[in-house]
Amino acid sequence: MMRESTLANLVDERKEELKHILSKLISYPTVSPPARNTSEIQGYIADYLEKIDFRTDRWNVFPNDPNLVGIKKGKQPDVYNSLIINGHIDVAEVGDDSSWTVPPFSLTEQSGYLYGRDVSDMKGAVACALFAMKLLDEEGIELKGDLQLQTVIGEEVGEAGTLSCIEKGYKADFALVIDGSDREIHGQGGVITGWITVKSKEVYHDAMRAELNETGHGASAIEKMTKIIENLRRLEKEWADSKQYPGFKKGTTTINPAVIEGGRHPAFVADECRLWITLHFYPNENYRSVAEEVEQYLQQSVQEDPWFQNNPLVFEWGGKSMIEDRGEIFPSAEVDPEHPAIKLLEKSHYAVEKDTTSIGMSKTVTDAGWFDDAEIPTAIYGPGKLSEAHSVDEKVELEELISFTKTLLTFIPVWCNSKKE
Repeated sequence: MMRESTLANLVDERKEELKHILSKLISYPTVSPPARNTSEIQGYIADYLEKIDFRTDRWNVFPNDPNLVGIKKGKQPDVYNSLIINGHIDVAEVGDDSSWTVPPFSLTEQSGYLYGRDVSDMKGAVACALFAMKLLDEEGIELKGDLQLQTVIGEEVGEAGTLSCIEKGYKADFALVIDGSDREIHGQGGVITGWITVKSKEVYHDAMRAELNETGHGASAIEKMTKIIENLRRLEKEWADSKQYPGFKKGTTTINPAVIEGGRHPAFVADECRLWITLHFYPNENYRSVAEEVEQYLQQSVQEDPWFQNNPLVFEWGGKSMIEDRGEIFPSAEVDPEHPAIKLLEKSHYAVEKDTTSIGMSKTVTDAGWFDDAEIPTAIYGPGKLSEAHSVDEKVELEELISFTKTLLTFIPVWCNSKKE
């Protein structure tokens, strides 16, 4: 208790230092899209971590967009719990900043709030994590389990910097994604995008349409796609009637026909049509099985149409980047309320706030799903309100950042000094 009290007092006494870290992070305009602009901010974070005895690993996920993992090795990592603190350092686009009343990339303080792009989503949380780790180091608090800080790229455009960390072998007994959740403990549903292509093996001049209508030999790919869209709507309704999950309204499992591309010229019968769709699914569903469910349903729905027998549907799911290949995957994440890390997080929140937090579901998606997909227990817990994310004059309450830092300082030493179960 004395140690926690000392750390909490240090946060209060040195809150200007927290603001300075956030001001520095905000000054890097890591807007995504266009992306490919995070090398400098990752260099700043790496230097910061190396000064407090972290080993760092940086690698390019895309050119000029490196991931960074800082590792502080525990004294007995085989026996004690390890922890990942994960946050993204790319930010939503600003566009025309004339509607902002403050400069987006310069921290402004007004009436207890801090303003700037990504103070809420989520450089504010990253600043808190950096400050907390510095205080742990300065106070000589020993950790027996390993501690990682992952600052990743690409979350705003589905580039899964977090997946790259996992693929590189970075795992832990628990992963805390510090994206904005108003300091509630959240899981999430998932999202996957996909392309459905209707393509004719034959190409016809527009003047052939009357004959095609009479013989039924050929078809417009655009008209065939309208049937696919109708069938997707039927499947969406079936999902709304048959699927449910606590914390979600019925009908949250949606199929959005978002973009359609088709035809080549008015003098041709359209021989190709592509539909870009977005699937939303529940935390207990896997993106692979949901995509397969859509494929099977659509293939069955057109099996009586001989044209589709000769011109089968083509499916492409997900992608590595909305920028590079116009696709993304955000796996879902469930929260186990009985997991010891979740119980400790609740207790740590209460110790700081003298009030309980809730366990629920995020209305949006984060990188937390990649940890769940890799069978790493995870949760979203961070400062900032969803209503502030991506907004004009984005803001976060300074006191919320201070409280979040104190919660991290309560949670990290206990978790990393608890024996594995």
